[in-house]
Amino acid sequence: MAIQAYNEVMHQFGRRILPPNHPYTRFVKRVAERIVQVSGMEDMKWEFYVINSPEKNAFVLPGGKVFVFTGILPVVENEDGMAAVLGHEISHQLARHSAEKLSFAKILFALQYTLLLLGIDPSFVFNRLTYNFLMMMPFSRKCEKEADNIGLQLMAQACFDPRESIEVWKRMEMHAENGVPQFASTHPSHKNRIKLLTKEV
Repeated sequence: MAIQAYNEVMHQFGRRILPPNHPYTRFVKRVAERIVQVSGMEDMKWEFYVINSPEKNAFVLPGGKVFVFTGILPVVENEDGMAAVLGHEISHQLARHSAEKLSFAKILFALQYTLLLLGIDPSFVFNRLTYNFLMMMPFSRKCEKEADNIGLQLMAQACFDPRESIEVWKRMEMHAENGVPQFASTHPSHKNRIKLLTKEV
């Protein structure tokens, strides 16, 4: 699954990945190395890629492959801001959120199968609306909040300023177009994220 996801990303963005000696790539790797050193996962074969694309985003794939879009660089502004983003992404790997989501999906599948064996139509409970809005999205937001908290700890341990994570999300909110309500999203809203980070810092 991890290899397939990696191949799909490389197929989609491979031609836009900046070379290792590009200043943006070196900037990301320089910050990432400090975060990895304190993560307890130095033995993992981490790979960091910078994609030349305007999306204000970054994501991690299972196996420690992290992708950062150049569109997020004006939002992070500095090394502390970059550490906030990378700390969050590395935390997803540290907390094994990909495996956790897969396990959660398997449990839901088992429940559907059990209902079917009992003669109950599982679509009554597990239609697309309830599956997404009442199960997967809240679960994803839980993972995001956990990654935010762990990311702050990694930032501090790597001698970055955790307070900058709040500023990053304030800037993200300024750059954001009209967002979807939090209940319809896999991520906490920017405002809620800022509140939670302020409390944790």
